Amino acid sequence: MVAKIRAPQPRGGLVQSVTDSLVIAKRNLIRMMRIPEMVIFGLIQPIMFVVLFTYVFGGSIQVGGTTSPAAYREFLMAGIFAQTVTFATAGAGAGIADDMHKGLIDRFRSLPMARGAVLTGRTLADLVQTALTLVVLAIVALIIGWRTHENIGKVLAGFALLLLLGYAFSWIGALIGLSVRTPEAATSGGLIWLFPLTFISNAFVDANQMPTFLRHIAEWNPFSATVQACRELFGNLPPGFKAAEAWPMQHPIWASLLWSILIIVVFRTLAVRKYRNATV
Repeated sequence: MVAKIRAPQPRGGLVQSVTDSLVIAKRNLIRMMRIPEMVIFGLIQPIMFVVLFTYVFGGSIQVGGTTSPAAYREFLMAGIFAQTVTFATAGAGAGIADDMHKGLIDRFRSLPMARGAVLTGRTLADLVQTALTLVVLAIVALIIGWRTHENIGKVLAGFALLLLLGYAFSWIGALIGLSVRTPEAATSGGLIWLFPLTFISNAFVDANQMPTFLRHIAEWNPFSATVQACRELFGNLPPGFKAAEAWPMQHPIWASLLWSILIIVVFRTLAVRKYRNATV
């Protein structure tokens, strides 16, 4: 009598889902360690932005009624930090697209594991890489003269908001990676919308100096809320700086939390649904 072979069934339960996600995260972290150029190249771009904006534009951009290079340097860093965590989106999308292209996702699907674990593990691994990048970038910022003026608790809260924003945007990257056919397309698709998102914001200039229609976009930009929240938590608001009257700019910490949580809920749902359809 020939025994019947059943296809493996995914295991349920929250604990099992967390365990599977951590296993996938470990796999992605090991892969990153074996390809160190991925981390190195991810560090070069934000460091270049810090140096260029500090020494090329510093002293020519007015913030809070002053063009002081020191004031602009402290104003700038929250924007550079936020840009760094959001630009990691392109890498997340490219990594998932590469796994899809190589058929690795289909192999994972043949295992008895939680369906959402593959994407959750990938985004958690990206979060760890983003945290390491932020540490190195903060050291570079301290070297060029950036300082915080609040207690350590507020400073850590600012970096926590940055990591939450980065994690939220990694789910956008996951959806993009599942929606395209090649890693190259995922990288391009992940950057096209990020440039207007980060530059039509308060990251590099005072949004109050923008034309009216752009100013309103910048004030309600999720990216701007996190930048403004970090400036408050780091104590990096220039003397005389007046926040806009829009609710996200008056309550940036709450706005940052709400935007990040909303993005995670919406895009995680869409990404997991796309993952199930793409691998059926």
